[in-house]
Amino acid sequence: MEDREIVDLYWARDEQAIEETDRKYGRQCQAIARNILGSEHDAEECVSDTWMSAWNSMPDQRPNHLLAFLGKIVRNLALDRWDYLHAKKRSAAATTMLSELEDCIPGFESTERHAEDQETAEVISRFLRTLDPDTRNIFLRRYWYADSISEIAARFSTNESRVKSSLFRTRKKLRAVLEKEGIAL
Repeated sequence: MEDREIVDLYWARDEQAIEETDRKYGRQCQAIARNILGSEHDAEECVSDTWMSAWNSMPDQRPNHLLAFLGKIVRNLALDRWDYLHAKKRSAAATTMLSELEDCIPGFESTERHAEDQETAEVISRFLRTLDPDTRNIFLRRYWYADSISEIAARFSTNESRVKSSLFRTRKKLRAVLEKEGIAL
């Protein structure tokens, strides 16, 4: 089923929308949540919460890119759950992945920064579009899908050292672009 048809089901308040969404995008959403949380059970709960969130937000929004819309929801839910579950203890993999971006992405703590956050997101999107496809995909696999370095290396048939180097160079370029745009880091 096409995305437009699935969105139409949501707008019609047809429960088949959730079944079709799960059939088409369940595996991708599950992978995002599992990569962040490291737990199949917690990931399943995040995906269920994602379908509910999509159901509740769809009458107000009509997403053009359903996977991106769902990916954002599941990623945010998984990160919120990760924060809750690890308030005092930190998972090494998730902490490492998030700390890699600390030097080139400003914090997103306060609601007063919403406009700045939107501007930052637009600059990052423009930056990503300037990258060659492999570099962009490696970056997205790491920081959007939360894949491990070894998973990315296997996916792109390369070694971990090359993935780490690519990520380092891309973060360095991103930092320079953000500084040039006057975005406080």
